[in-house]
Amino acid sequence: MNAPLRIRRVDIYPLAIPMRLRFEHAAAARNTADPVVVALTAEAPYGLHVGYGETLARRYVTGETAETVVEDIRTELAPRLLDLRAESFAEVVEFARCLPVLLEGRLANAARCAVELALLDLGCRVFRRRLPEVVGWLDMPGFGPPGCLRNVRYSGVVVGRSERKLARILRLQRCYGLRDFKIKVALPGWEARLGQAYRRLERGLASGRLTLRADANGGWTAAQAREALPLLERCGVSALEQPLPTDRDDQLPALAARMHCDLIADESLLTPADAEELLRGGAVRVFNVRLAKNGGLLPALEIARRVLAAGRDVQLGCLVGETSILAAAGVAVLETLPTVRFVEGAFGRFLLRGDVVRRPVQFGPGGRRRRLRGWGLGVEVDQAALRRWTVREVEPIRF
Repeated sequence: MNAPLRIRRVDIYPLAIPMRLRFEHAAAARNTADPVVVALTAEAPYGLHVGYGETLARRYVTGETAETVVEDIRTELAPRLLDLRAESFAEVVEFARCLPVLLEGRLANAARCAVELALLDLGCRVFRRRLPEVVGWLDMPGFGPPGCLRNVRYSGVVVGRSERKLARILRLQRCYGLRDFKIKVALPGWEARLGQAYRRLERGLASGRLTLRADANGGWTAAQAREALPLLERCGVSALEQPLPTDRDDQLPALAARMHCDLIADESLLTPADAEELLRGGAVRVFNVRLAKNGGLLPALEIARRVLAAGRDVQLGCLVGETSILAAAGVAVLETLPTVRFVEGAFGRFLLRGDVVRRPVQFGPGGRRRRLRGWGLGVEVDQAALRRWTVREVEPIRF
């Protein structure tokens, strides 16, 4: 290299992409995806290199919204990129590690995720690396390609506002070879939907060929969760995700003592410090890592490292409405983790009516997914599609 890598332009794209299905849970309902995409452009002499990152914000998870993400990137994170002078990929990784998760005392995990992924994608493209190679510069023995990608299967979902639609969607997913399923609970009518799902999955659940887990999104009190347990367990639920609000984590050990299924932490797990606290509590068996929720690839890997070292399980989760940019980052995580219990995401055009890449990243038959080729995230962003789904123009930041 004749000169260090520097960033000369930051573009921010808040998107709105219609979804084919309406998703509802105890904390929210949506039929439109609202990701925020960030593009970082490097200066010459390296030619035209652009790195892309993506995030989704959920107020009920990190306190962020799409609007606050755009503003935090514009005013807080983008100016920090002016300091980047990288002569190697290792320096890009180290710079990304130092991106803050707190801005003026507020958690900014979603905003950080978009910028971090764009920075790593850019660094990979300039220095000709694949994203899973990041672990080569981290202290993570046992992590790295090929990881567990070849052995895992992406999960299906139990959705449908009527019994007929629920049955049809489940049948399509089973015909496609999916084996693991998630159902939302702690919202009106969940008992009936759980019963309907169980009747259609019963034989596979009994034989162990299929799994069913339930997600309450923190919608129950401890008493309500205890009351729900007998029905959940009669219907073959093997794991219960986030039954209580995040400020009731101290009640999880008592609840876990009454459960035959495993406990999954999600909204309670935002930072590596949260992981340590939940591990000390001893109640949580599975830790749901989601890139946008946890601040990006590097914090997510750090959480996974601590969880696996403690002998617990990792679930690679997603946020509803991710485009193929975040899905590609998820594939990279699977090439990095030595093991994972459940995998979510990569629905691609199965869920979204549009995408922002030329070849959508989605799981194939049986929930399988092959590695992505090429430098960085391994996807080619379609600028025309990106502009099509952008809901408001944000002035580019030029350095």
